[in-house]
Amino acid sequence: MGRTEELIREVDRWSAHNYHPLPVVVERGEGCWVWDVDGNRYLDMLSAYSAVNQGHRHPRIIAALREQAERLTLTSRAFHNDQMGAFLHQVCELIGYTKALPMNTGAEAVETAIKAVRKWGYTVKGVAPEAAEIVVCENNFHGRTTTIVGFSSEEQYRRGFGPFAPGFKLIPYGDIEALRAAVTQNTVGFLVEPLQGEGGVIVPPQGYLKEAAAICRDANAKLMADEIQTGLGRTGRLLCCYWEDVRPDVVMLGKALGGGVYPVSAALADDEVMDVFEPGDHGSTFGGNPLAAAVGRAALNVLVEEKLPERAAQLGDWLMGELEAIDSPHVEEVRGRGLMIGVVIKESSGTARPFCEALMDRGILAKETHHQVVRFAPPLVITKEILEEALVSIREVLQAPAPV
Repeated sequence: MGRTEELIREVDRWSAHNYHPLPVVVERGEGCWVWDVDGNRYLDMLSAYSAVNQGHRHPRIIAALREQAERLTLTSRAFHNDQMGAFLHQVCELIGYTKALPMNTGAEAVETAIKAVRKWGYTVKGVAPEAAEIVVCENNFHGRTTTIVGFSSEEQYRRGFGPFAPGFKLIPYGDIEALRAAVTQNTVGFLVEPLQGEGGVIVPPQGYLKEAAAICRDANAKLMADEIQTGLGRTGRLLCCYWEDVRPDVVMLGKALGGGVYPVSAALADDEVMDVFEPGDHGSTFGGNPLAAAVGRAALNVLVEEKLPERAAQLGDWLMGELEAIDSPHVEEVRGRGLMIGVVIKESSGTARPFCEALMDRGILAKETHHQVVRFAPPLVITKEILEEALVSIREVLQAPAPV
């Protein structure tokens, strides 16, 4: 038995079977490359679902991690630390809000936003107790907590985990008239991904977000943008909402906020929303810890100073064109923005999984989503030359007979 098989067998024995990873065991990474335990090199075209926008082990982020780890790692929020304020100052000024509440994971940021907007609805808007509604979209993915899966339209995410929290209204994604019809006097927010990543890299119609923002303004409800996967440069803008010049009322960030080395997330909003919190309302032992704050500051510096959103826009436009030009009997559609691209496989050619396995055999790590979509989302530090080389293998896989 090889080392890869041995390590995978160990995981299968001791881990709950809640994932179906590709059969590769990675032990080292640098930039846009990773190496497995047998010494094989792969191009990372997933970026840990956008958590590695800055590339694996970016030297500046690792240096910040090491420096802070030598000084102080955790205080809890029972005391102040010397890093959190500077981190929140930096992220608020960069994204353009007056306050941020730091957490660890993306799901925690979403839960924070839900609590903030609900309490705002009761204490500021004047919604009757327990009557607040948040409108959400079909095909959404906002995390895995019981509250969040409770308003998922994916049956598997819900099956066996109820009963679920009330107060959410599900509408079709990209349908502005459905949003208009769903809003009532009890609506406190509209929670939306500006581009659905896990849902299959689905881009809404042009103008959808701008019109949604107008509907929310007219209804005195908060536009809540989940930018955890789409934000921080991935789609070619600092926030994906910027494609339509939309400033949401609440923004959730995560993944790349931790620079690929540490879990860091945050919910951002202005005082009107954030000031509803009082001591004891909400918290996190690890949220805002000094190690996370130092890493977050370095991660943001890298994004801005290395112009990674601009890089994603330029390379993404080019890569989309190259993928669309591939004459493949298996491809139904290519869609996305920036370096978040989905190649939709025709159902007549099977699912996307065998295509991802064939790419893995050629040294490219991509992952299927929603059965039919191969997602290409490399670290934003990737170069055109590396992508050109990868396209040779991508063309081979997409033009060959359907793998099984």
